[in-house]
Amino acid sequence: MSTEGLSIPGISMGSPGAGAADRVRRFSFAALRRPFVSTIGVEAIAVVAAVLDVWLVIPPKAPPYSIYLSAAACLAVVLRRKVPFVAMVLAVPGFLAGWAQLASMITLGTLATRRQIHWQTWVGAGLVFTCRFVQWPLEDFVQLSWREHVLDGIYGVLVAGMPIAIGLLIGARAEISAKLAELARSRDRERRFHADAVRAEERARLAREMHDVVSHQITLIAMQAGALQAQAKEGTALQTAQVIRQLSTRTLEELRSLVSVLRSGAEEEGPRPGIGELDHLIRTADVPVHLTVERLPDTLPSQVSAAAYRTVQEALTNVHKHAPGATATIRIQGGSGALSIEVRNERAARASEHLPSGGHGLTGLAERARLLGGSFETSDTEDGGFRVRARYPLDR
Repeated sequence: MSTEGLSIPGISMGSPGAGAADRVRRFSFAALRRPFVSTIGVEAIAVVAAVLDVWLVIPPKAPPYSIYLSAAACLAVVLRRKVPFVAMVLAVPGFLAGWAQLASMITLGTLATRRQIHWQTWVGAGLVFTCRFVQWPLEDFVQLSWREHVLDGIYGVLVAGMPIAIGLLIGARAEISAKLAELARSRDRERRFHADAVRAEERARLAREMHDVVSHQITLIAMQAGALQAQAKEGTALQTAQVIRQLSTRTLEELRSLVSVLRSGAEEEGPRPGIGELDHLIRTADVPVHLTVERLPDTLPSQVSAAAYRTVQEALTNVHKHAPGATATIRIQGGSGALSIEVRNERAARASEHLPSGGHGLTGLAERARLLGGSFETSDTEDGGFRVRARYPLDR
């Protein structure tokens, strides 16, 4: 077995620095611009409506102070979102001594939307009602008949009640929307919890099956290998028995570790072989290997390191099973924010023994690569061999 270029540094858990600083977040400025444009449009419509309400009803010979107060009320509409109560108070004089009725209603509606059932809302409603009920100057108000006072009171209730009703309705709608969103999030959490419970139950079932069936069979193999080792004195039989016992013991340890991980449901628990153990894997693979390692980072994520180990392990197992006597060429290369692995073997030197195979090994490697955001592919070579390629990103 040849292992040219075998120089694998110790692997420590951590995040790689290469490529991590190059990631940038991209924002959709169109999505940010739409709410801003919508807000500006609503503000413009409100101000224009308030100005038109004053301009269309103001008499030709209106007192100057009433014009100024009405203009101030129209300007208060702009402030209603930041300081709704202050805008409401500023708009009231323009309604009482001027013609800014719509400006007062708009500011009162915004106040009701923001404050809902609050003392400021009721104070604003009382001020708007008073402005609609009381006529300016007060001499004209005193001269009104009781019928006119009743009508002004009814209109005052409508003018003050309509903005409050609309504001409370908008606030209730926003609250209901928030509750529905929270309910949707709660349902999503419940679905995730249910899915986690189902997966946990399935993991426990698999752990029981693996422990009761597979672990028992491997233990029997180890015991038989130990008995054969004790009977064999020397030669090939003794060496074969030792190898079988070592492999079965190691497999049993990994199986028990996997069973504990399945039972706990944690992904990071239990010992996990990594790329630093490839040296031992290659020595015990019983396959001629040429290994090349290029630009391997000093640190690798534990999941990537384990995936690299499993890729090489599965590829060498397939070479041993399906292409006995063939030489495997392994190339591990780092760079460009990813770890690339290629395992290529020649044509089989002798006929294979047709060992049982479910075809799940390569499928599992492809699934592992997909979960890590990488890629996995297999193909036949021109000389009748087989090639396995995997790429795992390092900047996750």
